[in-house]
Amino acid sequence: MAEVIWIERDEELQGLAHALSRCDSIGLDTEFMRERTFFPGLCLLQLAAGARVWCVDTLRCGSLAPLVPALNALSSRKVIHSARQDLEAFYLNVKRVISPIFDTQIAAGCIGLKPQIGYADLVKTLVDVSLPKGQTRTDWSRRPLTAAQIEYAADDVAYLNEIADRLSERLSALGREQWVIEDCRALEDPSLYEPDPADAWKRLRALHKLPPAMRARAKVLAVWREKTARLKNLPRGWILDDEALFRAAESLPESPAALAAGLSSRRPMSEALAENLLEELRESARGATDTAPAADLRPTPEQKALAQRLAGVVDAHAAALGISPEILATRGELKTLAIGDRDVPALRGWRRAEIGEKLLAAL
Repeated sequence: MAEVIWIERDEELQGLAHALSRCDSIGLDTEFMRERTFFPGLCLLQLAAGARVWCVDTLRCGSLAPLVPALNALSSRKVIHSARQDLEAFYLNVKRVISPIFDTQIAAGCIGLKPQIGYADLVKTLVDVSLPKGQTRTDWSRRPLTAAQIEYAADDVAYLNEIADRLSERLSALGREQWVIEDCRALEDPSLYEPDPADAWKRLRALHKLPPAMRARAKVLAVWREKTARLKNLPRGWILDDEALFRAAESLPESPAALAAGLSSRRPMSEALAENLLEELRESARGATDTAPAADLRPTPEQKALAQRLAGVVDAHAAALGISPEILATRGELKTLAIGDRDVPALRGWRRAEIGEKLLAAL
C-alpha cells in the first residue's frame, strides 16, 4: 500500500506542489457532493505519484490555486478515470482545467474493454487487485473522515498510474494512441464546465412533440430554471422538474399564484419566484412563437432505415477492430446523419478516417 499523506493546511499545498512538479505521471481523483446543490461541492482531492498518495482536505485548504502549475505542466500526464466530473469539480475551484489528461476509461474503451468500465473493474482486469466497495455512499463533507474512508479514497488513485502504463502499452501496440489523445484533449475545453444557460432547453426530451407556442414557452422555462438553479446553487429539479415545466408550458397563467398552484415541483414555489417566472413567460409570449425545428426531430421511416444501414456499417467495422460500436459512433449520431445533419463527432478527428468516410459513402 502506498504511503498516504493527509493535507489540510494551505501552507502544505506549496510543498505538495513542489513534489508534484518533479513527477512525470500523476493520478488524480476527487470526492464531491452535489445531491443538494447545482454545483459539485469539492470535499477531497486525491493525488498519486510514485509510492505516495496525498489526500487534500479541500474543505479546510480552500483554493487549490497553488497546485495549478503542477497540474498543468506539459511534462507530466494527469491520469484520471472517467474524468469529466473530476475536471468540473477542480475547474469550479480555480477556473483552470487540468492538462494534459489521460482518461483511463476512454483508453480502456479504445483497446476493446467496456466503454463505461468502472475503476474497480479496470483495476481487477489489469492488475488483479480487488478494491473494497464499502464507502461508495459516504458523505464526504463530514469530518473527521474515518481510517476506512481515507483508505478507500487513497485506493481510488493508488493504481491509476500503473493501469495507465498498461493501457498505453496496449494502445501503442494497436496504433491507437492518437484516439485517446484527441478524446482526452476534448475534455480540456473550459466551456464544458461553464455551459451557456441559453442552451439549457437542449436538455429537454420530447421537445419536438410540442406545438410552436408551447415549445417557445418550454425553452423559456428551461433557461429560467437553469439560471435560477445556478444562482441559488440548487438542483434543477428542486427549482422545477421536467413534468412541471411541460405543464407550465401548456398555457400562460394569469397570476403568479395560479402558476405556482399549477406546478408540483419537489419544493413549493414562492410567490416572488413565480412572479419572476411569469414575467419571463409573458415576455416570450410577446415575441414570435418558436417555429425552428427542435434538435431531436423524429426521423421519417426512410431516415430510420438509413440510420439502420449506417449502424450496420459501424457494427461491422467495430467488430473488426474488437471494440464497442459506440466508440466509433453513437446511435444518436447515426440518427443525426440520417436526417441530414453532418455536424457529428464521427466525421471529425481520428473518427473521420476510421469510420466517417465509410459512413459518408453509405449515405
